[in-house]
Amino acid sequence: MPIRSVFMAVAALGSVFLLAGCHWWGKSTAPPLAVVPGVDLSRYAGTWHEIAKYPNRFQRGCVGATAEYTLSPDGKRVEVVNRCREIDTGKARSVRGKARVVDPTTNAKLAVTFFWPFSGDYWILALGEEYEYAFVGTPDRKYLWFLARTPTIGDDLYGRLVDLARERGFDPARIEKSAR
Repeated sequence: MPIRSVFMAVAALGSVFLLAGCHWWGKSTAPPLAVVPGVDLSRYAGTWHEIAKYPNRFQRGCVGATAEYTLSPDGKRVEVVNRCREIDTGKARSVRGKARVVDPTTNAKLAVTFFWPFSGDYWILALGEEYEYAFVGTPDRKYLWFLARTPTIGDDLYGRLVDLARERGFDPARIEKSAR
């Protein structure tokens, strides 16, 4: 067997063990996180504005963040385009990804991939009756976003979302309003 094939096999196997270990060690002791009972992905599609979030490394230096979701013709995948402007230069920045439904009973649990083979959880934890706002997070409670169809929301709705985040085990002190 050529040395390159051996190296690739060892690297692939090592990656599997590394990812499995990270998954096991990263288990949360918080109670399970409930999602909304049902999401109509065709209604969820479209443009969402980021209202607030937990700060994260992949959005560092970005303002005016939006996410555009487009449902695939078979209804099982969602194309994702995240956009923002760089604070320093005002230059537009975007990244494309794909989301797949991992819980077809509710359509509220998705796995999003921006850089294959890595994916992240995207759970819809609250959703307005008219799909006018959404509270999205991860089951380990490391990531959180408040999204809306408009660039801003009223203080009452924002307060309700913060209260809901607290009730679900998220730390409200970490939530930061997004800059426009």
